[in-house]
Amino acid sequence: MEEELKCPVCGSLFREPIILPCSHNVCLPCARTIAVQTPDGEQHLPQPLLHSRGSGLPAGAGAAPPLDHDAAAGPACSGASGSAAGGLGGGAGGGGDHADKLSLYSETDSGYGSYTPSLKSPNGVRVLPMVPAPPGSSAAAARGAACSSLSSSSSSSITCPQCHRSASLDHRGLRGFQRNRLLEAIVQRYQQGRGAVHAASAAAAVAICQLCDRTPPEPAATLCEQCDVLYCAACQLKCHPSRGPFAKHRLVQPPPPPAPAEAASASPGAAQGAPSGGGGCKSPGGAGAAGGSWARKFPTCPEHEMESYSMYCVSCRTPVCYLCLEEGRHGKHEVKPLGAMWKQHKAQLSQALNGVSDKAKEAKEFLVQLKNILQQIQIPGHAGIPPGPLLQLEKCCTHNNSVTLAWRMPPFTHSPVDGYILELDDGDGGQFREVYVGKETLCTIDGLHFNSTYNARVKAFNSSGVGPYSKTVVLQTSDVAWFTFDPNSGHRDIILSNDNQTATCSSYDDRVVLGTAAFSKGVHYWELHVDRYDNHPDPAFGVARASVVKDMMLGKDDKAWAMYVDNNRSWFMHCNSHTNRTEGGVCKGATVGVLLDLNKHTLTFFINGQQQGPTAFSHVDGVFMPALSLNRNVQVTLHTGLEVPTNLGRPKLSGN
Repeated sequence: MEEELKCPVCGSLFREPIILPCSHNVCLPCARTIAVQTPDGEQHLPQPLLHSRGSGLPAGAGAAPPLDHDAAAGPACSGASGSAAGGLGGGAGGGGDHADKLSLYSETDSGYGSYTPSLKSPNGVRVLPMVPAPPGSSAAAARGAACSSLSSSSSSSITCPQCHRSASLDHRGLRGFQRNRLLEAIVQRYQQGRGAVHAASAAAAVAICQLCDRTPPEPAATLCEQCDVLYCAACQLKCHPSRGPFAKHRLVQPPPPPAPAEAASASPGAAQGAPSGGGGCKSPGGAGAAGGSWARKFPTCPEHEMESYSMYCVSCRTPVCYLCLEEGRHGKHEVKPLGAMWKQHKAQLSQALNGVSDKAKEAKEFLVQLKNILQQIQIPGHAGIPPGPLLQLEKCCTHNNSVTLAWRMPPFTHSPVDGYILELDDGDGGQFREVYVGKETLCTIDGLHFNSTYNARVKAFNSSGVGPYSKTVVLQTSDVAWFTFDPNSGHRDIILSNDNQTATCSSYDDRVVLGTAAFSKGVHYWELHVDRYDNHPDPAFGVARASVVKDMMLGKDDKAWAMYVDNNRSWFMHCNSHTNRTEGGVCKGATVGVLLDLNKHTLTFFINGQQQGPTAFSHVDGVFMPALSLNRNVQVTLHTGLEVPTNLGRPKLSGN
């Protein structure tokens, strides 16, 4: 419940909350800090567009609206939580993560930009620069100076820190917004209840063992400063012996329970809420220890007693309270929510610790290598077999159905290397096989199965023998094929353009061109768009072996499976056998789809998204390449990398 009772600007429990036109709540002192001056020529969102709920503010204030002065000396919001807050009776609540996201918004994200020099508040809204208080003046005087500087502008507005909607202030200023009396009463009742609970728990606190399985637990005899755990004498001997990894831990006497006066003085600070960034330290055993926890005092500002830290000055690298900001000491500094900065520093520390862990792992491997070198040196006249190579994962990659692997020898390797042996499995968890033997440390293997997972490893050898394997690397080939027409395998009359994706021909006779991909496994789909279609030619689409005859129509020999089509009908053809005549042809702008399913061993054709005839060929097995035959009256463009469509139309009935 506490998170819903916190102001989204200062992160503390609401003080004198007011209801904005967008139905969200903010503290009245915080509203002064986020109110901004708007030049005369700047367009602003009229207040009625914000769906005001009974605020009674007129749209388009003309005169310069002053801030309210009846609450200028009101208490400043304290606390340090960076969580977003919602109001009761006027606002919707949000969680702490939401406020952290809002704290990263830029000026343009906030929905409003001011022409006056100003700071940014925790949640992305503009913060009015504080007027430094003259020597000897009070904080209330400084707030009055800020109000007067705001009134000198032509108009003023306020931006909601949660939804980032802006509203203009009328002549009443912030006094025109309704006070949320219900929310204010709930906060007061909540503070009183928390103060009573903290006082009672602190007065009744007794140091007990946190690991006892007895009922009731034994009194604590020692406290481990490193483990932050209370032990009785028996549990300390059993769970925390003074040997092994615990030998360097420091055991001290448990802290005495707080006096009743201290517990009573600590309760008001506890009612303000702990900083979300962990500014308050947990007592040994946490809050879950049965009767064994003491509330430690939350850190407060040394300049302003009873004020908890709520913000963090990035320029000074120190936490500050609300009054520090109000007095203008950090007026030109970058200020961020304390909770957000705690999370940022925690992430940086975690990253640094991970780096230290990686360095420690590398150091351990280096020590193992030094040990191996020492063993080699102790055997005179024996070079020794080479160690296992190290795979360079940053250089290992896949493209279509090809994989590239790179490796190197470990540093300080004194054993000579005559060559390397690269092994790859079958992509289905089968046995490894040698795919490369040589001196190179970079190798690309082509012609693998699409959508398959391969395991690869490498080892080095010399005259003394073959060394151990490297670690195994797992590589995944592409699930869809990206390819073009192959200029090297096509007939010499074929003309390619558009990065080898568009094909035509210089001859009136049919000529064949193949694709750059080869398929032996999986399901593959590609399309060919008819860019030009003159004089009713018969282009043929399909698949073929690499040794297909390329100076006649596709499908006339036994190396190709195709569908040839004119402007009225189509036929399937293999070994010069014409079957399944189907009505419906192609023209300029038509799209022909080819579906090769090597799991079911079938080949199917589509025209403009509708299956053309029945399944063209069954029992298709082996290695196939996309193929096309055409003459000079046709030009097509290839489209690849397509997912297998699921919404293709039902097949047309064949004529015979």
